[in-house]
Amino acid sequence: MNYSPLYYIYQPSGNPEAFTLLLLHGTGGTEKDLLPLVDYFGTGFNVLSVRGNVQENGMPRFFKRKGMGIFDEEDLQFRTSELHQFLEQIALSEKFDASKIVALGYSNGANIAGSMLILYPEFLYGAILFRPMPPFRDKQPKQIQKAAPIFIANGSKDPTVDQDKNALYAKALGDAGFSVQEHQIPTGHHLTQQDLALAAEWFQTNIKS
Repeated sequence: MNYSPLYYIYQPSGNPEAFTLLLLHGTGGTEKDLLPLVDYFGTGFNVLSVRGNVQENGMPRFFKRKGMGIFDEEDLQFRTSELHQFLEQIALSEKFDASKIVALGYSNGANIAGSMLILYPEFLYGAILFRPMPPFRDKQPKQIQKAAPIFIANGSKDPTVDQDKNALYAKALGDAGFSVQEHQIPTGHHLTQQDLALAAEWFQTNIKS
């Protein structure tokens, strides 16, 4: 496959056994956007923040879409495989443990992280999904051996998502063996302090440094 490298920022912890927090921005973001969130989660882990390779009217994304809420699933599958290969390669070159990656994705970034949970269900150690949508119409997550922890925060007033489909998505992940903690935040699509406080608490409980 003709994969392209991704722009990234890597901040090592200095500990070869540390977890790596993978930051995946929303539409129009860059590899710098989510870096200010890192401080909420403590210290002692590596940080890897990447920029999506797709452009939509000059705005970076991780995969193409055909319209608002309508994903180009063929491109999503390709870009997920591209990201997966990138992570395996960058783990070798930056010398971190590829089995201890925790994705933190917002919106478009949460959706490609969710796609990875379906296409490569044993790859991520865990994931924080802020404002996700089901990445595929028909693909369901496969049964996994390890109960990888997943944090999901939806906005109960978010006009961009179908709340019923999101509930089924969280249930499907749980049924596949993921350990899902889901929250409904009384807000729209934007992130709030409550999102970050809950995610930080989840991180301290589920991700052992």
